[in-house]
Amino acid sequence: MIFTPHTPALRRVCILATDQVMASTLMQAKDFFHMASLRYGKQMSLERHALFETRLVSPNGLPVRSFSEVMLPVDGGLEDADLIILPACWGDFDSAAARYPQVLPWLCAQHARGAVLCGEASGVFWLAASGLLDGKEATTYWRFFEEFKQRFPRVRLNQDKHLTDADNLFCAGGPVSACDLYIHLIERFCGAHVAQAVSRDTLYEVQRSYTPGRIGFGGQKLHRDVPILHIQQWLEEHFAEKFRFEDVARERGMSIRNFMRRFHAATGDKPLHYLQRLRIETAKGLLSGTRKSVKTISYEVGYDDASFFARLFRQHTELSPNGYRQQFMQAA
Repeated sequence: MIFTPHTPALRRVCILATDQVMASTLMQAKDFFHMASLRYGKQMSLERHALFETRLVSPNGLPVRSFSEVMLPVDGGLEDADLIILPACWGDFDSAAARYPQVLPWLCAQHARGAVLCGEASGVFWLAASGLLDGKEATTYWRFFEEFKQRFPRVRLNQDKHLTDADNLFCAGGPVSACDLYIHLIERFCGAHVAQAVSRDTLYEVQRSYTPGRIGFGGQKLHRDVPILHIQQWLEEHFAEKFRFEDVARERGMSIRNFMRRFHAATGDKPLHYLQRLRIETAKGLLSGTRKSVKTISYEVGYDDASFFARLFRQHTELSPNGYRQQFMQAA
């Protein structure tokens, strides 16, 4: 069985506004998803018609004062949503949590009903404080690493990642990685064409210090087979290297047959297909975010034969590497 994340219909995106919110991160999310909604409407031949709502909500339904002393109107109070964005905020988190006690129960209730929750930088603290991230991987802005570890020892903080996902809980370290996360979610809810259009309009000249992509695997880590989880983590770090699964299994005390069986049972994927997806997702990010040649990208993700890489890429995406890149470069 190939793992496929559940993709509910998107009807409402809620972006949490609280006092001391970083207005730039709030409006960045608002603009991305409003643009996606209009693009989605256009794709459905509904010109200038937004197919889902993108709403700013505050805990009490009242305007909030941003970090830069701007009064921000909101669309309403806490409400049901399919996707919730938690932007970055300034100041002490304890004060915010005490001032807005209704936020944490709201997040838990929304996640229980199937909503996707996303935190950016200090916004991740809301997810961690809710308990939803206990035992799961997360990241946040580098300045908050030590505080985060002390506050939330049950959360598996990954300081090497800019993006994490687990059980419909997504974390972004900062504004640039949040943009990549929003594109990923737009592709999940609205399709590749809409995501590529939004990315082309907003991110084409963005320079990253990391490789975007390789998110979407978090749901396959929600199992209790610790050796397999360690192998998944090892694959994320060494996916471009030359290795044999027989050696990977033997180093962890498993026969290749036992390893294949356990990996499939834990993740729903065969090891080779999982590795191919890691490589293809990384290649997608390089194709859309850099101007490197297909041959160079093929080598960087672990394939010496660019022709083989191109065939494999088409099997996974139904597009050639150049065709995938071209969709980002076409005129809107």
